[in-house]
Amino acid sequence: MEKYRDGQRELHCVFVDLEKAYDRVPREELWYCMRKSGVAETYVRVVQDMYERSRTRVRCAVGQTEEFKVEVGLHQGSALSPFLFAMVMDQLSEEVRQESPWTMMFADDIVICSESREQVEENLERWRFALERRGMKVSRSKTEYMCVNEREGSGTVRLQGEEVKKIREFKYLGSTVQSNGACGKEKSHPRYFVQIQKSMKEEERLIVVERNSQFVFSQQEPV
Repeated sequence: MEKYRDGQRELHCVFVDLEKAYDRVPREELWYCMRKSGVAETYVRVVQDMYERSRTRVRCAVGQTEEFKVEVGLHQGSALSPFLFAMVMDQLSEEVRQESPWTMMFADDIVICSESREQVEENLERWRFALERRGMKVSRSKTEYMCVNEREGSGTVRLQGEEVKKIREFKYLGSTVQSNGACGKEKSHPRYFVQIQKSMKEEERLIVVERNSQFVFSQQEPV
């Protein structure tokens, strides 16, 4: 981003929001992604057993409903769910994901970047198609677009014919990124870019840890 600010070049960013991300994960996709990630079949069956037995009730004004089976989504509050969700997202986005900084992804926080508005719009559509054909859903109302160093008449981004909300700042991983290239509270301080760089490095570190954890999980043998 600093390179684009200093060179007064445009950088187009789309911040993608997923609707009810955990609640929409299809169970068949979960088993598929676990196997494709190399998780031992023993552990896949253990997780399947956990999910196939899950039942719930709904509390309403007149009491509670009868128990019913939950057939989609990840368990809320489970320590295993973030790991499973990261595995699903890693596999579902494999065909459209680009290297950082063109694609940044931490859990369900996705940023798509490009040097042109047309390209970022095209990439957004590819992401939408890849995710929605596997059961996930991109939120049209919460997905937002920002252009860094915007020139007059840069235009807007559309998703399936619907205009994506255009913003001048966005908070990502604790840092507020602005359309003038600034980040964080010190908008005019020459060192504000250090903050976003640290955030990006921390994200990369967490992804590495996550992948290492995935490797250990998949290689362990039952005791």
